[in-house]
Amino acid sequence: MRKISCIILDDEPLAVTLLENYASKIAQLHVVLATTDVFQVVDYLQNNKVDLIFIDIQMPEISGIQMMEDSHFIITSAYPNYALKSYEFRVVDYVLKPISFDKFHKAVTKFLDFSIEATTTALFVKAEGKQVRLNPNEIYFIEGLSDYIRIHLATERLVVHDTLKEFLTKLPSRQFMRIHKSYIVNLEKIKAI
Repeated sequence: MRKISCIILDDEPLAVTLLENYASKIAQLHVVLATTDVFQVVDYLQNNKVDLIFIDIQMPEISGIQMMEDSHFIITSAYPNYALKSYEFRVVDYVLKPISFDKFHKAVTKFLDFSIEATTTALFVKAEGKQVRLNPNEIYFIEGLSDYIRIHLATERLVVHDTLKEFLTKLPSRQFMRIHKSYIVNLEKIKAI
């Protein structure tokens, strides 16, 4: 079973402790950082990628919304008025405080269901004059060729009229990473660095 790496960020130390305790009861979750310090999270995310962030939307130094770019989020907030705005980003759920274990568990289950669906959904690409069905799990890496990309599979390579930036949005975010201006890799295919 693959562990889901996550961060817990809240300006209330008791909330951080509570959420960390809840996370420890769910086998799939692996908390890599639990803190009240938003800048510690920003520093961590500059060099690391995580699957999920539990974040309070109203932090003293920076708004939680300002951090929502590359990871999926579960908002933990006492303020319902940010709910609509948050869904413009990769928000899986919006959980209002006080947070019970049941509410926490439902939000995590929602993320896990979403993740399973994302990794099993097939893609259709136009290559060699036909629509080709691809399972993202079969992709080793993708190479950028200006207005085209070359998709490297185990037994073949497909050239598709698309850009790396656009194609990356169609792939499961926790499985694929752009590592260079010309390459996207399937993290699950890496054996050594």
